[in-house]
Amino acid sequence: MADQKVYLVTGGGTGIGAATVRQLAGAGHHVVASGRRPGPLEAVARETGALARPSDIGDPDAVGELVDATVSAYGRLDGLVLNAGVVRGGAVGDLTGEDWETVMRVNVTGPFRLLRAALPHLLETRGSVVAVASVAALRNGRGNAAYAASKAALVRLCGSLAVDYGPHGLRANSVCPSWVRSEMADRRMESFAEEHDLGGGGADAGYAEAARLLPAGRPAEPGEVAEAIVWLLSPAASFVNGAVLTVDSGVTALDPGSVPFDFRVEPRGLPVG
Repeated sequence: MADQKVYLVTGGGTGIGAATVRQLAGAGHHVVASGRRPGPLEAVARETGALARPSDIGDPDAVGELVDATVSAYGRLDGLVLNAGVVRGGAVGDLTGEDWETVMRVNVTGPFRLLRAALPHLLETRGSVVAVASVAALRNGRGNAAYAASKAALVRLCGSLAVDYGPHGLRANSVCPSWVRSEMADRRMESFAEEHDLGGGGADAGYAEAARLLPAGRPAEPGEVAEAIVWLLSPAASFVNGAVLTVDSGVTALDPGSVPFDFRVEPRGLPVG
């Protein structure tokens, strides 16, 4: 096909990454799915025809090898989806130095190194980058210092790409989802439901509670975020550069001070401090 392109998706074995691989491959593009766990990657590759390439974005040597493998397989690189990430919860006083450095290494420094390795190829093809950040990059929640800081840094890293390399034809944008159903989020929701005795409903009960303030009243499905990513990568978004697209059903538009006046939302007492 004349418009067939080559895309590299990190964190491509599950969740948003896997959904993005499915949509890009389904549109006829070549896709390299990268991630730390071979099993999920191979499952996605069998389903979609993508090339599975296990790699740890936090490994300084691995990122260059990943780009080289992509270009060796398909001869070019048109787009990069920075989706791999980790979470370590805690306020500033609770986080260990190791927690902080792990989050920054995987969520910020790894993408930076991968971008440096991919940049010559992306400039050659006048390509596109999409970073999967989070509403945590825009709004702070309790006990989320490292993750929020890392996602805010990732958004600004993409903004710098847009400003510095936009004149050369490169586009770089970010998406900021709220809660999205995924393997990682499922574990968090199961733990949340158990910790707060949400009626034994497991992950579903956790999601229902966490999504109470989302205007949609539910978490996103991975494919809904992938749709936004694929659009940003495509020529349909040719004049979109440096954008921060919230995929959050409108929760970042919500004024928290108005919540007590919304009787559809049942107040819940929370300990202070």
